[in-house]
Amino acid sequence: MNKTSWQDSLGEAWEALLDTLYMVGVSFVLTVIIGIALGVLLHASAPDGIRPNRVLNSVLGTVVNIGRSLPFVILLVLLIPATRAIVGTALGATAAIVPLTIGSVPFFARVVENALREVDSGRVEAARSMGATDKDI
Repeated sequence: MNKTSWQDSLGEAWEALLDTLYMVGVSFVLTVIIGIALGVLLHASAPDGIRPNRVLNSVLGTVVNIGRSLPFVILLVLLIPATRAIVGTALGATAAIVPLTIGSVPFFARVVENALREVDSGRVEAARSMGATDKDI
């Protein structure tokens, strides 16, 4: 292998690393934002939550369970039309953000929901007794 091809390969590897960091970084931020919102909604709408809503909890729970059970490659193929509609193309680093985000949100939402379930009910009762509203909690 001569020096020129090694330098070219190093440049390509650097470009690929930057693309990977871009895809992971953007999809991570979107996953955290959407996942926290979805996890809070799942917890709040649960039968023992602060705003029980059986229909909302059932729909969100089903969507999260389906999202968690789909293999990523199948999800990637299923999301090609949505990716084209959102990004304008189904290829490239920016296009990969859509399925990466949609594939990881259900897992993160369930983690958030389970973390909120671990909060001691005594703390919620104490907050309510001090005048906290559902929004504050």
